[in-house]
Amino acid sequence: MDISKSKRPLFIILLLIFAGEAVFVLPFVLARIFRPTFLEVFNINNLELGSCFSVYGVVAFISYFFGGSLADKYAPRTLMAVALFMTAIGGFYMATFPSYFAMRLLFGYYGFTTIFLFWAPMIKATRVWGGQDRQGLAFGFLDGGRGLVAASFGSLGVMVFSYMITMDVSKASLLDHQEAFKYVIWASSTMIMLIGILVYYFLKPLSANIETFENQKKIYTLENFKSVLKYPTVWLMMLIIMCAYVGYKTTDIFSLYAKDVLGYDDIGSAKIGTYLLYIRPVTGIAIGLLADRTRASLWIIIGFLIMMLSSLFFASGMISDNTIYLFIISVIFMAIGVYATRVLYFAIMEEAKLPLAITGTAVGFISVVGYTPDIFAGPMIGVLLDNSPGELGHQHVFAVMAIFSLVGFCAALAFSIITKKNIIINKKERL
Repeated sequence: MDISKSKRPLFIILLLIFAGEAVFVLPFVLARIFRPTFLEVFNINNLELGSCFSVYGVVAFISYFFGGSLADKYAPRTLMAVALFMTAIGGFYMATFPSYFAMRLLFGYYGFTTIFLFWAPMIKATRVWGGQDRQGLAFGFLDGGRGLVAASFGSLGVMVFSYMITMDVSKASLLDHQEAFKYVIWASSTMIMLIGILVYYFLKPLSANIETFENQKKIYTLENFKSVLKYPTVWLMMLIIMCAYVGYKTTDIFSLYAKDVLGYDDIGSAKIGTYLLYIRPVTGIAIGLLADRTRASLWIIIGFLIMMLSSLFFASGMISDNTIYLFIISVIFMAIGVYATRVLYFAIMEEAKLPLAITGTAVGFISVVGYTPDIFAGPMIGVLLDNSPGELGHQHVFAVMAIFSLVGFCAALAFSIITKKNIIINKKERL
């Protein structure tokens, strides 16, 4: 799966970056950045929001399984553009502030648009762009760039929300908050639709590259699944992604942590959530470059170790409103660990020597288990926070994160040992 620099145009990865995060803004980014406001304007608690995420996760679970095969049959630009359009339409409905029941249905709809139609095509397109020699850079650019896009959406949202609130935010009524947040959703939905148009018209060159790499070879779906099951590294990747994703889902509570523990208001806590996202592009690109010079699995191991140590620090209860600088340092280290693992958990597909022709199927199969936190993490976090209000609930969440980080560390270590042995065996066979 070699690709020359002439076939690796920069605008392709930029489109993938913009599309790759824009499609998740409505179901995830807004709730992450504006969590206290989001709970208020939709009149739900943490557990109910977690239940919405759980419905998303159930639909996504099914979509990963079948959507992966779809990505091996149709052009990425078509699937991704349709997904972006459909997600944006859902956003305009979200701006009407539907009931809790309708919100759960909406999140199920998002699970279909963002996963069944979008996820595997995006991963496959990124792998093609990176070629054999730039997988770390490709996925580093993708995830780091997505972090910058998410931060940009967050900054835009905070700016719109602040502008539309014409009084002290602490004195604004629920209707004032809803009116301001409606414009945040409208602006986000419009941007998503525009990105969908760009993807459809400017991602055409990638389709030609994919056809070249696959040599027009069509493999039946059943044969694809049989091929994927033969790789023990695939099963370890499932575990790695699941543990890393629990860590990523835990970062959703930092804006709420800023309000509950540190005493920030709605706008101040939203800014904390936005600032966190700016760490992601720096980490993504830096880790991606390092991974291409060493081994991607090594940096995933390091990432899990950092996640485990920093989550234990938060779980200890040492951080309070009197230790703001300690909070900032801890958040930075936590973000580096989380984003390092997130950046690379699909880049190691090349290290595992998975053929390009079954990439879509492999992504779908791995994601079925890897992204199950979409089902259980939201309700789990909601229960822990609502049953122990304030700092204690947050400590419980971070303690659980530490356990998942340890499991992920062990899985990544096993993956690295297996792939290293395979490299040694292949070298001996060539001699």
